[in-house]
Amino acid sequence: MTATVLLFGASGFLGTPVAERLGRDGRVGTLVRVSRRESPDGSGGPWLRHDLVADGTDALARLLHRVGPDAVVHCAGRLSGGPVALTETNILVTARLLEAMRVAAPSARLVVLGSAAEYGATTRGVPVREDAPTAPLSAYGVTRLASTRLVELTARDGALDAVVLRVFNPVGPGLPPENLLGRAAQALREAARTGADRITLGPLDAHRDFVDVRDVAAAVVRAALARHVPEPVLNVGSGQAVAAREAVALLARTAGFTGRVAETDPAPARSRAVPWIAADVERIRSALDWKPEHDLASSVRACWEG
Repeated sequence: MTATVLLFGASGFLGTPVAERLGRDGRVGTLVRVSRRESPDGSGGPWLRHDLVADGTDALARLLHRVGPDAVVHCAGRLSGGPVALTETNILVTARLLEAMRVAAPSARLVVLGSAAEYGATTRGVPVREDAPTAPLSAYGVTRLASTRLVELTARDGALDAVVLRVFNPVGPGLPPENLLGRAAQALREAARTGADRITLGPLDAHRDFVDVRDVAAAVVRAALARHVPEPVLNVGSGQAVAAREAVALLARTAGFTGRVAETDPAPARSRAVPWIAADVERIRSALDWKPEHDLASSVRACWEG
Protein backbone atom coordinates (compact mmCIF):
# COMPACT_ATOMS: atom_id res chain seq x y z
CA MET A 1 0.00 0.00 0.00
CA THR A 2 1.38 3.41 -0.96
CA ALA A 3 0.93 6.66 0.94
CA THR A 4 -0.67 9.96 0.01
CA VAL A 5 1.49 12.85 1.23
CA LEU A 6 0.38 16.48 1.40
CA LEU A 7 3.33 18.90 1.34
CA PHE A 8 3.00 22.54 2.37
CA GLY A 9 5.78 24.95 1.39
CA ALA A 10 6.63 22.73 -1.56
CA SER A 11 8.28 25.51 -3.59
CA GLY A 12 10.53 26.82 -0.81
CA PHE A 13 14.19 26.30 0.06
CA LEU A 14 13.48 23.25 2.22
CA GLY A 15 10.24 22.15 0.57
CA THR A 16 11.79 21.77 -2.89
CA PRO A 17 14.29 19.01 -1.95
CA VAL A 18 11.65 17.39 0.27
CA ALA A 19 9.30 17.24 -2.73
CA GLU A 20 12.06 15.76 -4.90
CA ARG A 21 12.86 13.10 -2.31
CA LEU A 22 9.21 12.20 -1.72
CA GLY A 23 8.63 12.01 -5.47
CA ARG A 24 11.38 9.39 -5.82
CA ASP A 25 10.22 7.26 -2.90
CA GLY A 26 8.34 4.12 -3.96
CA ARG A 27 6.29 4.21 -0.76
CA VAL A 28 4.59 7.43 -1.93
CA GLY A 29 1.69 6.81 -4.27
CA THR A 30 0.45 10.41 -4.48
CA LEU A 31 2.36 13.56 -3.62
CA VAL A 32 0.20 16.69 -3.48
CA ARG A 33 2.28 19.85 -3.32
CA VAL A 34 0.75 23.03 -1.96
CA SER A 35 1.71 26.62 -2.67
CA ARG A 36 0.12 30.03 -2.47
CA ARG A 37 -0.24 29.77 -6.23
CA GLU A 38 -0.77 26.64 -8.30
CA SER A 39 2.22 24.96 -9.92
CA PRO A 40 4.66 27.85 -9.29
CA ASP A 41 7.48 26.08 -11.16
CA GLY A 42 5.33 25.21 -14.15
CA SER A 43 5.71 21.48 -13.54
CA GLY A 44 3.01 18.91 -13.89
CA GLY A 45 1.64 16.70 -11.17
CA PRO A 46 -0.74 17.55 -8.36
CA TRP A 47 -0.39 21.15 -7.13
CA LEU A 48 -2.99 22.90 -5.00
CA ARG A 49 -3.28 26.58 -4.22
CA HIS A 50 -3.67 27.40 -0.54
CA ASP A 51 -2.44 30.24 1.66
CA LEU A 52 -1.94 28.91 5.18
CA VAL A 53 -1.96 32.40 6.69
CA ALA A 54 -4.87 33.95 4.79
CA ASP A 55 -7.26 31.12 3.96
CA GLY A 56 -8.44 30.11 7.44
CA THR A 57 -8.95 26.88 9.34
CA ASP A 58 -12.19 25.83 7.65
CA ALA A 59 -10.64 26.08 4.19
CA LEU A 60 -7.67 24.07 5.40
CA ALA A 61 -9.94 21.37 6.81
CA ARG A 62 -11.76 21.16 3.47
CA LEU A 63 -8.43 20.76 1.65
CA LEU A 64 -7.36 17.99 4.04
CA HIS A 65 -10.68 16.21 3.67
CA ARG A 66 -10.44 16.39 -0.14
CA VAL A 67 -6.89 15.00 -0.29
CA GLY A 68 -7.22 12.39 2.47
CA PRO A 69 -3.49 12.32 3.31
CA ASP A 70 -1.63 9.63 5.18
CA ALA A 71 1.05 12.19 6.04
CA VAL A 72 1.15 15.99 6.12
CA VAL A 73 4.52 17.75 5.87
CA HIS A 74 4.76 21.41 6.84
CA CYS A 75 7.87 23.06 5.34
CA ALA A 76 6.50 26.60 5.17
CA GLY A 77 7.62 29.31 7.57
CA ARG A 78 9.17 32.74 7.97
CA LEU A 79 12.78 33.51 8.93
CA SER A 80 12.53 37.27 9.27
CA GLY A 81 10.02 40.06 9.74
CA GLY A 82 8.19 41.71 12.61
CA PRO A 83 6.62 39.90 15.57
CA VAL A 84 3.14 39.90 14.02
CA ALA A 85 4.26 38.37 10.72
CA LEU A 86 6.42 35.80 12.52
CA THR A 87 3.58 34.91 14.90
CA GLU A 88 1.07 34.50 12.09
CA THR A 89 3.34 32.35 9.94
CA ASN A 90 5.18 30.29 12.54
CA ILE A 91 2.61 29.88 15.34
CA LEU A 92 -0.88 30.51 14.00
CA VAL A 93 -0.33 28.29 10.98
CA THR A 94 0.82 25.40 13.16
CA ALA A 95 -2.18 25.84 15.46
CA ARG A 96 -4.45 25.90 12.41
CA LEU A 97 -2.91 22.70 11.03
CA LEU A 98 -3.34 20.90 14.34
CA GLU A 99 -6.97 22.00 14.66
CA ALA A 100 -7.86 21.19 11.05
CA MET A 101 -6.17 17.79 11.15
CA ARG A 102 -8.05 16.78 14.28
CA VAL A 103 -11.26 17.30 12.31
CA ALA A 104 -10.35 16.27 8.77
CA ALA A 105 -7.29 13.98 8.95
CA PRO A 106 -7.04 12.64 12.51
CA SER A 107 -5.10 9.50 11.56
CA ALA A 108 -2.47 11.23 9.39
CA ARG A 109 1.11 11.81 10.54
CA LEU A 110 2.10 15.48 10.81
CA VAL A 111 5.75 16.52 10.31
CA VAL A 112 6.58 20.13 11.19
CA LEU A 113 9.97 21.80 10.73
CA GLY A 114 11.39 23.62 13.73
CA SER A 115 14.68 25.41 14.29
CA ALA A 116 17.86 25.31 16.37
CA ALA A 117 16.99 28.92 17.28
CA GLU A 118 14.55 27.44 19.79
CA TYR A 119 17.46 26.54 22.08
CA GLY A 120 19.07 29.95 22.40
CA ALA A 121 22.60 30.02 23.82
CA THR A 122 24.19 26.61 24.50
CA THR A 123 27.30 25.36 26.31
CA ARG A 124 30.36 25.58 24.09
CA GLY A 125 31.66 22.18 23.13
CA VAL A 126 28.52 20.28 24.19
CA PRO A 127 26.10 19.25 21.41
CA VAL A 128 22.57 20.18 22.47
CA ARG A 129 20.00 17.47 23.13
CA GLU A 130 16.27 17.74 22.48
CA ASP A 131 15.52 17.74 26.22
CA ALA A 132 17.89 20.67 26.91
CA PRO A 133 16.40 23.90 28.30
CA THR A 134 15.02 26.21 25.62
CA ALA A 135 15.54 29.97 25.88
CA PRO A 136 15.29 31.53 22.41
CA LEU A 137 16.94 34.92 21.99
CA SER A 138 14.99 36.27 19.02
CA ALA A 139 11.37 36.69 17.99
CA TYR A 140 11.99 34.06 15.32
CA GLY A 141 13.20 31.54 17.90
CA VAL A 142 10.30 32.34 20.22
CA THR A 143 7.74 31.71 17.49
CA ARG A 144 9.42 28.49 16.38
CA LEU A 145 9.49 27.24 19.97
CA ALA A 146 5.79 28.06 20.44
CA SER A 147 5.04 26.06 17.29
CA THR A 148 7.06 23.11 18.59
CA ARG A 149 5.37 23.22 21.99
CA LEU A 150 1.93 23.09 20.37
CA VAL A 151 2.93 20.03 18.34
CA GLU A 152 4.64 18.39 21.30
CA LEU A 153 1.60 18.81 23.57
CA THR A 154 -0.71 17.48 20.88
CA ALA A 155 1.49 14.44 20.30
CA ARG A 156 1.97 13.67 23.99
CA ASP A 157 -1.79 13.92 24.58
CA GLY A 158 -2.35 11.40 21.78
CA ALA A 159 -4.58 13.78 19.84
CA LEU A 160 -2.45 13.46 16.69
CA ASP A 161 0.57 11.52 15.45
CA ALA A 162 2.94 14.47 15.11
CA VAL A 163 6.66 15.22 15.20
CA VAL A 164 8.87 18.31 14.96
CA LEU A 165 12.24 18.15 13.23
CA ARG A 166 14.49 20.84 14.70
CA VAL A 167 16.63 21.79 11.74
CA PHE A 168 19.97 23.45 12.50
CA ASN A 169 21.69 25.55 9.79
CA PRO A 170 20.56 24.15 6.41
CA VAL A 171 22.74 24.78 3.36
CA GLY A 172 22.32 23.92 -0.28
CA PRO A 173 20.84 25.17 -3.57
CA GLY A 174 18.51 28.17 -3.30
CA LEU A 175 19.85 29.25 0.09
CA PRO A 176 18.01 32.46 1.08
CA PRO A 177 19.90 35.65 2.03
CA GLU A 178 18.48 35.50 5.58
CA ASN A 179 21.00 32.69 6.10
CA LEU A 180 24.71 33.49 6.63
CA LEU A 181 26.00 31.46 3.70
CA GLY A 182 23.09 32.73 1.61
CA ARG A 183 24.21 36.30 2.27
CA ALA A 184 27.79 35.35 1.51
CA ALA A 185 26.82 33.67 -1.77
CA GLN A 186 24.78 36.71 -2.78
CA ALA A 187 27.76 39.00 -2.04
CA LEU A 188 30.16 36.74 -3.94
CA ARG A 189 27.90 36.67 -7.00
CA GLU A 190 27.73 40.46 -6.95
CA ALA A 191 31.51 40.67 -6.61
CA ALA A 192 31.92 38.34 -9.58
CA ARG A 193 29.53 40.52 -11.60
CA THR A 194 31.25 43.82 -10.76
CA GLY A 195 34.85 42.67 -10.37
CA ALA A 196 34.98 43.77 -6.72
CA ASP A 197 37.87 42.46 -4.61
CA ARG A 198 36.03 42.76 -1.30
CA ILE A 199 32.76 41.57 0.21
CA THR A 200 31.29 42.69 3.53
CA LEU A 201 29.57 40.46 6.06
CA GLY A 202 28.93 40.52 9.78
CA PRO A 203 31.22 38.97 12.43
CA LEU A 204 32.19 35.38 11.60
CA ASP A 205 33.40 34.19 15.01
CA ALA A 206 30.35 32.05 15.75
CA HIS A 207 30.32 28.29 15.30
CA ARG A 208 27.32 26.72 13.61
CA ASP A 209 26.05 23.24 12.76
CA PHE A 210 25.63 23.27 8.96
CA VAL A 211 23.42 20.49 7.57
CA ASP A 212 22.78 19.78 3.90
CA VAL A 213 19.20 20.33 2.68
CA ARG A 214 19.38 16.93 0.97
CA ASP A 215 20.00 15.35 4.36
CA VAL A 216 17.17 17.39 5.87
CA ALA A 217 14.90 16.10 3.10
CA ALA A 218 15.92 12.53 3.86
CA ALA A 219 15.05 13.06 7.54
CA VAL A 220 11.66 14.53 6.63
CA VAL A 221 10.81 11.56 4.41
CA ARG A 222 11.83 9.10 7.12
CA ALA A 223 9.71 10.94 9.69
CA ALA A 224 6.72 11.13 7.36
CA LEU A 225 6.74 7.48 6.30
CA ALA A 226 8.06 5.61 9.35
CA ARG A 227 5.66 3.16 10.95
CA HIS A 228 6.22 4.84 14.31
CA VAL A 229 8.12 7.89 15.52
CA PRO A 230 8.79 7.41 19.24
CA GLU A 231 9.68 11.02 20.10
CA PRO A 232 7.82 14.25 19.26
CA VAL A 233 10.98 16.37 18.79
CA LEU A 234 14.10 15.34 16.86
CA ASN A 235 17.23 17.34 16.05
CA VAL A 236 18.39 17.40 12.42
CA GLY A 237 21.99 18.52 12.14
CA SER A 238 25.48 17.35 11.24
CA GLY A 239 26.47 16.98 14.89
CA GLN A 240 29.50 19.23 14.36
CA ALA A 241 30.09 22.92 15.00
CA VAL A 242 32.07 24.72 12.29
CA ALA A 243 33.40 28.26 12.50
CA ALA A 244 31.35 30.57 10.31
CA ARG A 245 34.61 32.09 9.07
CA GLU A 246 35.76 28.66 7.88
CA ALA A 247 32.46 28.00 6.08
CA VAL A 248 32.55 31.38 4.32
CA ALA A 249 36.20 30.84 3.33
CA LEU A 250 35.23 27.48 1.84
CA LEU A 251 32.43 29.13 -0.12
CA ALA A 252 34.79 31.87 -1.35
CA ARG A 253 37.31 29.27 -2.58
CA THR A 254 34.52 27.37 -4.30
CA ALA A 255 33.47 30.59 -6.02
CA GLY A 256 37.05 31.36 -7.07
CA PHE A 257 37.05 34.59 -5.05
CA THR A 258 40.53 35.71 -3.94
CA GLY A 259 39.59 39.07 -2.45
CA ARG A 260 38.98 40.15 1.13
CA VAL A 261 36.04 39.17 3.33
CA ALA A 262 35.43 42.14 5.67
CA GLU A 263 33.49 41.47 8.89
CA THR A 264 32.20 44.98 9.52
CA ASP A 265 28.42 44.60 9.10
CA PRO A 266 26.30 44.23 12.25
CA ALA A 267 25.46 40.67 13.28
CA PRO A 268 21.84 39.61 12.66
CA ALA A 269 19.71 39.75 15.81
CA ARG A 270 18.61 36.13 15.26
CA SER A 271 22.09 34.73 15.86
CA ARG A 272 24.46 37.24 17.44
CA ALA A 273 23.91 36.00 21.03
CA VAL A 274 24.64 32.34 20.20
CA PRO A 275 28.42 31.92 19.81
CA TRP A 276 28.44 28.10 19.52
CA ILE A 277 25.87 25.45 18.73
CA ALA A 278 25.82 21.88 17.45
CA ALA A 279 23.13 19.22 17.43
CA ASP A 280 23.18 16.03 19.40
CA VAL A 281 21.77 13.65 16.78
CA GLU A 282 21.63 10.43 18.76
CA ARG A 283 17.86 10.58 19.21
CA ILE A 284 17.12 10.79 15.48
CA ARG A 285 19.70 8.07 14.74
CA SER A 286 17.88 5.79 17.15
CA ALA A 287 14.33 6.81 16.17
CA LEU A 288 14.67 6.93 12.38
CA ASP A 289 18.03 5.35 11.59
CA TRP A 290 19.04 8.68 10.03
CA LYS A 291 22.44 10.27 9.73
CA PRO A 292 23.81 13.01 7.46
CA GLU A 293 25.53 11.84 4.29
CA HIS A 294 26.96 15.09 2.86
CA ASP A 295 30.01 16.90 4.18
CA LEU A 296 30.27 20.68 4.29
CA ALA A 297 32.38 20.90 1.12
CA SER A 298 29.69 19.05 -0.82
CA SER A 299 26.97 21.26 0.65
CA VAL A 300 28.84 24.48 -0.12
CA ARG A 301 29.54 23.36 -3.68
CA ALA A 302 25.84 22.59 -4.16
CA CYS A 303 24.95 25.99 -2.69
CA TRP A 304 27.22 27.80 -5.15
CA GLU A 305 26.41 25.71 -8.22
CA GLY A 306 22.68 25.49 -7.50
